[in-house]
Amino acid sequence: MNTGLAHRARMALLLVPIASAIAISGCASKDDDIDLNAYVDTIEPADVLYNQALANLNSGRLAEAAKKFDAVDRQHPYSEFARKSLVMGAFANYRAGKYDDALAMTKRYIALYPTQPEAAYAYYITGLCYYRQIPDVTREQSMSRRSIAAFSEVVERFPDSEYVEDSKAKIRFGRDQLAGKEMQVGRYYLERKEYLAAIKRFRVVVEQYSNTRHVEEALARLVEANFALGLTNEAQAAAAVLGQNYPDSQWYKDSYKLLQSGGLEPRESAGSWLSKAATAITGGKDGV
Repeated sequence: MNTGLAHRARMALLLVPIASAIAISGCASKDDDIDLNAYVDTIEPADVLYNQALANLNSGRLAEAAKKFDAVDRQHPYSEFARKSLVMGAFANYRAGKYDDALAMTKRYIALYPTQPEAAYAYYITGLCYYRQIPDVTREQSMSRRSIAAFSEVVERFPDSEYVEDSKAKIRFGRDQLAGKEMQVGRYYLERKEYLAAIKRFRVVVEQYSNTRHVEEALARLVEANFALGLTNEAQAAAAVLGQNYPDSQWYKDSYKLLQSGGLEPRESAGSWLSKAATAITGGKDGV
């Protein structure tokens, strides 16, 4: 082999690893520069980000506000602004109809800061997210139950909170929905002459939802279903409770007429579950 060619070949082999090392070093340096610049560009003071988020929120730019609040939480974790951003970001997402995102933020806030000033608001937003998703009574009512649970936390944990009165109102609505669902199912069974199944549903309304608008009809339906089964004592007792609490009601007039058709009239039954229910209805009309 020619000596010159052999020398050049050896030099080429020596230079390959050097060139490769230079190339690798150059790529790494370039990548590091890009990552560093990107990092520097995204970091802003917590107060600046927070105020930008508030400005976006006030102007109705909910998506931008949510992103800014999220940026505060990511870039300045465990700071005071991060704490506030969690609950404000939840509110921005709630207003935008992004309930799952809002709930993720409120749950995280409650887990991290259960005793902080914004905790009541976090529970309140949680309740609102479920409340806005409550369907009509013909459908499953898990959202009603979840909203009641969240609003109850506000009422019980933070009795002096500004959100208590609205939470109580929404609890009443949620309970009314649950009672309405029981009534819907009870009527279905009553129409099919499945009286025992119907009675079970109407009894739930009277015992568990005595301060809702459905209790009046539930008592009347108990008169109807028990009368149909020949359970006259129960029918009379239900009519008596109905008359005590709603003497001017059309439901009571219809129930009284039904009993009269069988030679009966309303009569209290001491010791029955209905006599206990009468006390609950009287004492619970204006309660939560």
